[in-house]
Amino acid sequence: MIKLLHHLKLVSDGVISQGKAVLIEGDKIISVIEEGDIPQGATKVDLNGAYLAPGLIDLQIYGSGSPLFFGGDPSAAALSQMEASLLKQGCTGFFATIATNTNDIVEQGIQAALAHRDNKLGNMMGLHLEGPYLNPKRKGAHPDSLIKKATLAEVKHWVEMADGEIKMITLAPELQDAEVLAYLDEQGIVLSSGHSDATYEQTKAFLHNPVKAITHLYNAMPPMHHRQPGIIPAVFEDKPYTSVVADGIHVDFTMIKLAKRMLGNKLFLITDAVAEANKGVYQHVLNGDHYTMPDGTLSGSNLTMLKAVQNCVNRAGIDLAEAVNMASLYPAELIGKDNEQGKIADNYLANLIVFDDNFELQAVIFKGTIHNYNIKF
Repeated sequence: MIKLLHHLKLVSDGVISQGKAVLIEGDKIISVIEEGDIPQGATKVDLNGAYLAPGLIDLQIYGSGSPLFFGGDPSAAALSQMEASLLKQGCTGFFATIATNTNDIVEQGIQAALAHRDNKLGNMMGLHLEGPYLNPKRKGAHPDSLIKKATLAEVKHWVEMADGEIKMITLAPELQDAEVLAYLDEQGIVLSSGHSDATYEQTKAFLHNPVKAITHLYNAMPPMHHRQPGIIPAVFEDKPYTSVVADGIHVDFTMIKLAKRMLGNKLFLITDAVAEANKGVYQHVLNGDHYTMPDGTLSGSNLTMLKAVQNCVNRAGIDLAEAVNMASLYPAELIGKDNEQGKIADNYLANLIVFDDNFELQAVIFKGTIHNYNIKF
């Protein structure tokens, strides 16, 4: 059956278009056409003038709702709950993230991802390890007692155990051996510098060689200083893909404006979101619009990806179509999925969101199936 989405504002690849319609068959977009060229026999779906955009992709998130996936007991059941919860938020792709912890808990998280393979919706795209190979000087909410230097033997063990599920690793490159970084790069794992205390010169040396990305810009890294420039000016010069938490708490919106001017189409959004937890190493406490550890240390956000897009538009002065790119196209580019996700185009996956002028999510289309939340078709 061919579905035809019409009466919409199309947001894709940095442009908002009117008078378009989208044809879907199975799990793919067949074509984007002029609304006047609607073919016979298609099932029409009137979006009532709402925005239609690519599904959102979050490359760093710990949980959504309860239980927290990476709490004291990582499980396949928690991943299933996370998939369902995030799909309702318009997140059609995400990396479930594992933070610095004991080897047993990290490996339990890897085993959960493997067990989840046979019972997944499909928006969980793999694992992101944030740690334990960090710099304790920039630990943030990560326990310094569990931070360590990577060994090639341990890294190989985890990669082989995960059987392709590890897609991204955040680490402090300045503390790691070149053979470890080279091995991970050879496995096709995205290396991202985060919780790092690297100098400007060290950062210039590892960016793009082999580090491809920067994790949560400004957070857990040295601030710019006129005599010790540090990581941030090197990032602005060399322009790797760089994530940012756009909640106004982890990063002030003035600094997001600056990052956008400097990084352009390399700045992308993550939520770094967590959920309340009362066991394990990370006992996150909700404090209004953000989470802290019990001692008050800032931890994860309380964002959704669509809220991050809204914040970029309303608080950082970024055009809507560009803010959508930051939440869809650019993360897809980083992980090599931009030939099938991040745009509304022929032969792309029919992973789409529908939202109104107030950024209220109306519907999610995932693999061609329409999930209705606030709109009647």
